[in-house]
Amino acid sequence: MLQKQKKQRWQLGVKRVAVGCLISIPLFYVLSTIQINFNTTEFPVPLSCSSRTGQSSSRENTNSSQQDNTVCAPKVDIMFMKTHKTASSTFINILLRFGEKHNLKFAFPNSRNDFYYPSSFQHTYVQGYQSGRCFNIMCNHMRFNAPEVAKVLPRDTFYTTILRDPAELFESSFHYFGHVVPLTWWIPGEDKMAKFLRDPKQYFSPGGFSSFYLKNLLFFDFGQDNTLDADDQRVEDSIRVIAERFDLVMLMEHFEESLILLKDALCWEMDDILFFKLNSRIKSTVPKLTPELREKALQWNSIDWKLYKHFNLTFWEKVEAYGRKQMEEDVEELRRRNAELVKICIEGGHSVEAGSIHDAAMQPWQPVGEKSIEGYNLNRNVDKAYEKLCRKMLTPEIQYLTDLGVNLWLTKLWGRVRKVIKW
Repeated sequence: MLQKQKKQRWQLGVKRVAVGCLISIPLFYVLSTIQINFNTTEFPVPLSCSSRTGQSSSRENTNSSQQDNTVCAPKVDIMFMKTHKTASSTFINILLRFGEKHNLKFAFPNSRNDFYYPSSFQHTYVQGYQSGRCFNIMCNHMRFNAPEVAKVLPRDTFYTTILRDPAELFESSFHYFGHVVPLTWWIPGEDKMAKFLRDPKQYFSPGGFSSFYLKNLLFFDFGQDNTLDADDQRVEDSIRVIAERFDLVMLMEHFEESLILLKDALCWEMDDILFFKLNSRIKSTVPKLTPELREKALQWNSIDWKLYKHFNLTFWEKVEAYGRKQMEEDVEELRRRNAELVKICIEGGHSVEAGSIHDAAMQPWQPVGEKSIEGYNLNRNVDKAYEKLCRKMLTPEIQYLTDLGVNLWLTKLWGRVRKVIKW
């Protein structure tokens, strides 16, 4: 048994070294081909790009957050700061469908499905960027950099993002990204996360490769220093700046309520926020945090906990302003509409493991070293009137971006490398 374990560790170590070598080749290529704009002539971003999209529909807004029945036009200039492990893949599908439906212009990355994360976002990372050009929607992973984002999007842009309970997020991040965070490779025992949380300083190194995935990941995604002490005044200052910049901060734990608030703020229809849960793990692979480990995870991610508590408070203030009774009714309608589409679109009415997905176009991207992400099969007898909508709602992010013409050669190369080494 001991010999077998040693052999398995050796094989895993060899595989990781091989992956490191294979990663370095495209990495060096990317670093050598990043375009830097030396032209000092910069044209100001437009005030709004909504008038250039052909989007002229309007509806009567009768939500309780509005004191009178006003006619509003749907807002189309949107910045979604895509955080990690927060149901953001489900939300991005909503945005991609809305943008495609209304022929909006996306600010997409070039060569991969993120804006060179974890590098701080630069406006030159946008595919086809030109100074003064109109872009409506930006929604791919980035490390947020407000001044650079403002060079791309119009001044009337609606900024939104989503947060998750930091203890649950840490658990998800640890298991999803663990194989690409070298500091986890040397943690002994079967339950590496528990071992880490009981003495994180023994294993964690702030400068370690990809270590940011394991400490205050939300704060890091916002472009902030995730290694600060939670009592540092800079943390409070950063949270205040984030609150001033973002019009709506959603919560994963209250995803449907978040969508209703978004619909109200953007003057969208219920049709615009229908969704299926995407990029979710098989339930049997999700370990339950004990009260002890939950407390330790919150202590270790104390900045994210402070961030979450701040926006949890403002979230429920918005719900109160919207009206609790109205919110309950609208959430119930959203659930009913989603349930109807599940019956229409999804074979068997439920998600399946990756090995049971029939269509390669429906295969979700998997974490390194495992196949723990579920997907769906399109109903074979789907009503023709719903087939296009169903397919789009079920399409994983990478495939949807490809359908929209995004250049993802580096992401796809990495996918082929993983397939070759069976990792």
